[in-house]
Amino acid sequence: MGCCGSTERTKREWKPLEDRSCTDMPWFLLFTVFCVGMGSIFGFTIATGGAARLVFGYDSYGNTCGQRNEQIEGVRLSGLDQTDKKYVFFLDPCNIDIVQRKIKSMALCVSVCPDEELKTYQDLKRFAMHNGSELCSYELAGHKYPSLPERFDKCPKLPVPPSKSLPVFNRCTPVDISCYAKFAEAVVTFVSDNSVLHRLIAGVMASKEIIVGLCLLALVLSMILMVIIRYISAVLVWILTATVVLGSLGGTSILWWLYIDHRLTVNETLSKKTADTEDAKEEAEMSRDKAQALLVYAIAATVFTVILLLLMLFMRKRVALTIALFHVAGKVFIHLPLLTLQPFCTFLALLLFWLYWSLVLLFLGTTGNPVQNEETGLTEFRLTGPLQYMTWYHAVGLIWISEFILACQQMTVAGAVVTYYFTRDKNKLPVTPILSSVLRLMRYHLGTVAKGSFIITLVKIPRLFLMYVHNQLKGKENACARCMLKTCICCLWCLEKCLNYLNQNAYAATAINSTSFCTSARDAFVILVENALRVAAINAVGDFVLFLGKILIVTSTAFAGVLLLNYQRDYAEWVLPLIIVCLFAFLVAHCFLSMFEIVVDVLFLCFAIDTKYNDGTPGREFYMDKALMEFVENSRKLERVAERGRSRPTEVVSVEGAEIKPMAPGTSSA
Repeated sequence: MGCCGSTERTKREWKPLEDRSCTDMPWFLLFTVFCVGMGSIFGFTIATGGAARLVFGYDSYGNTCGQRNEQIEGVRLSGLDQTDKKYVFFLDPCNIDIVQRKIKSMALCVSVCPDEELKTYQDLKRFAMHNGSELCSYELAGHKYPSLPERFDKCPKLPVPPSKSLPVFNRCTPVDISCYAKFAEAVVTFVSDNSVLHRLIAGVMASKEIIVGLCLLALVLSMILMVIIRYISAVLVWILTATVVLGSLGGTSILWWLYIDHRLTVNETLSKKTADTEDAKEEAEMSRDKAQALLVYAIAATVFTVILLLLMLFMRKRVALTIALFHVAGKVFIHLPLLTLQPFCTFLALLLFWLYWSLVLLFLGTTGNPVQNEETGLTEFRLTGPLQYMTWYHAVGLIWISEFILACQQMTVAGAVVTYYFTRDKNKLPVTPILSSVLRLMRYHLGTVAKGSFIITLVKIPRLFLMYVHNQLKGKENACARCMLKTCICCLWCLEKCLNYLNQNAYAATAINSTSFCTSARDAFVILVENALRVAAINAVGDFVLFLGKILIVTSTAFAGVLLLNYQRDYAEWVLPLIIVCLFAFLVAHCFLSMFEIVVDVLFLCFAIDTKYNDGTPGREFYMDKALMEFVENSRKLERVAERGRSRPTEVVSVEGAEIKPMAPGTSSA
């Protein structure tokens, strides 16, 4: 990609934005070869006619409709010229295999779909004579339909419902969808029993303008929240802290009160009962068991509350770091507004790839060698031999390339945030840091992204396979097997989440130091371990604050929706529009605030590196923002006070006389 590989430094020197070189080139070549293989599958489906059979349709003898066909060995009535017969007609369109999700009926190529109901064989004959479209098997003459004995097996099931051709896939589809009652029994029953579905759909259509407006409102609120969250993060954090502490203290107090009240009640009751009966002994035993259970609960709650209070006490500085990081992250989005477009770009890339993948998968369903179905005697196309592994290859491609696209987003965001953090004078930032980050990714680090996404793929595939096995065996496996499957799935899910977090930090380290994936992952892991408590505080507090932000956006959008929909009194049903709006609002909020979370994580890694290799002295000035500098200064003041309080006069604090220099002159702290 414009350069060749280079030998990495043996000693790690964190020099941001310097010594840029290609990373993990073998993995880039491997990923390129894999993508060529994905494209070859697409080419194979086109070359072998699978794409044409899907788009134009084919009959039960292997003939593709709308074109000339070659003779298939061993298949009668194949190799016909179907140039004038462009539509696929099913003799029994309601004969659907629900398990295999396909129509089991014989299919023929016809020139016109029947647009009216045909009730008798005379109607079939008249339709064939007038329209030139024979609806029975090719070997049967149209003018003989009523008298042929084969008409019961090789002619459509009567009555033939009126049908229309699909716009793209030339299939004759019945106009009355109730024909598919078996396939959609629940929906048909729901619709036939009442008009709820029709009312809901009518409500959506009537309020479509409001739905679009509310979706735009959710989008605007998400963008605004990403900017102002730095101002309200402190309030949210203290609300969270107060809620957790008060909830723990209140719960513990209630449990102790219940225990004491129960003991007093039991003692009073037993003192009044002097009878030494069996019932009295049993009642006394039950009361003691209840009291003991309440005591255990109260003690456990007390231990939990004490541990929680100690954690709050020891992690209060780290909570302050989370607030400072949120403050700086808000500034990042002000200086780099194009970051807000990243979720749209990623979603568009994923959507285009998923559409392409689904299309090729459909092509694969009509690709392969012609095989006669033993049950129906109809000709089908199936991948046999080594060709059947193309479907598995295609499935792996769905996971790997999807993860690759998500990893490209993480690397792009990391590169832009690293550029922002390690540029001392913010007025000298590149004109488009996002575009610069994308270009660096394309030129140097695609191999690193390919390797990181492949590791996630290796974990995701067995997890998805186990989930498939679990669903297939639902109700059949014993309790032990079910527990083991769920345990394995849970462990793989946890491993995947941990690797995702490590990968994200590895991409940030690569963006800083231009090192390979493994080297960057090791360096990032060391930094994270050295700051384990800070990482825990940021993830715990930060994730909850972002969750509150998502809830805020969803509830605000829902409240506005209730006001607007309730104001329009004509809307009889506005529950479904409101659900649609809330789901869209949560999706948008999740996308944008997940981007905010990535920025916070990258900022923290940069901050940890900055504080590890710089101390604020001349020549080793900090890169960090003013908000983070205030946090460092406050932390050092507390450390100095603690050192002086240890009554060790011979020890001198080395940093006492050092002047902290965060930025060069002219740096903007806006």
